[in-house]
Amino acid sequence: MNVAGQVVLVTGGTGSFGKKFIRKALELDARKVIVFSRDELKQYEMSQEFNDPRIRFFIGDVRDTGRLYRAFDGVDVVVHAAALKHVTACEYNPFEAVRTNIIGAQNVIDAAIDRGVRRVVALSTDKAANPINLYGATKLASDKLFVAANAYVGDKPTRFSVVRYGNVAGSRGSVIPFFHKMRSTGSLPITDKRMTRFWITLDQGVQFVLDSLQRMKGGEIFVPKIPSVKVVDLARVIAPDCQLQFVGIRPGEKLHEAMITEDDARKTVEFDDYFIIKPEQPGWLSEGETYGGVPLHERFSYCSHTNSHWLTDEEIRQYLGEYA
Repeated sequence: MNVAGQVVLVTGGTGSFGKKFIRKALELDARKVIVFSRDELKQYEMSQEFNDPRIRFFIGDVRDTGRLYRAFDGVDVVVHAAALKHVTACEYNPFEAVRTNIIGAQNVIDAAIDRGVRRVVALSTDKAANPINLYGATKLASDKLFVAANAYVGDKPTRFSVVRYGNVAGSRGSVIPFFHKMRSTGSLPITDKRMTRFWITLDQGVQFVLDSLQRMKGGEIFVPKIPSVKVVDLARVIAPDCQLQFVGIRPGEKLHEAMITEDDARKTVEFDDYFIIKPEQPGWLSEGETYGGVPLHERFSYCSHTNSHWLTDEEIRQYLGEYA
């Protein structure tokens, strides 16, 4: 679905992704864009930055079903970006993560179906594949809820899909601004010299969500083909004169991330620049309708440390943008 002429709502719309996506949706002639989020200060600041009569600001929390029902009235497209994302904070406040990331996801699903929203894309994370921390576990549960939601829409037009990708360069939660801030001290704390991560820019993430909205039939988990980076290489490019201090892995942290596990490979198909993890029972598809793509071999996995595409120093500098 093209967003042109559509009413688009973004949960967590004042975040890094939300702001970038909303700007792009306005450029693509969305009829109206609704920013749904909890923080009135961030909404105020965003209203000063965006001067467009098509934007509406809606204070609300995905934990509040009634507020979602009100916000979703007349909406065509929902991009669900609201979540508690900080790994350590989720470990320390586990049920708060459950209430937002799992119960909030089900609230979004119920409101979308009952209000007749046509397309819903939920943002996920590589931490949802084989999760070892609570954040990843809640996002895995959320992914399962959004895929399964397609099975009980009945005769409603609503379809749900998921987009899963890795660390976002330039987002507020990225390690880049932290490294940039710390380089004046002459020392950068690094958890482990072996650590690797998938890497994607905000622009790439936004475009992939827009592409997925166009491609989706319902039930897919879309995974882009993106490069990996070693965290020590990132630190070296940002602060070549700094000493690296290895401080050990934090609670809930992995050495490497995965976006497609071997267990997912048997139901995954490949395209030129992305993968689709198909649902187990896509009973909502029309007769003869398929997701397409080329099946993967069963032992395939897509992990940050075995990736075939690694960022060079020059590519890292390009990804860093203002922090280079």
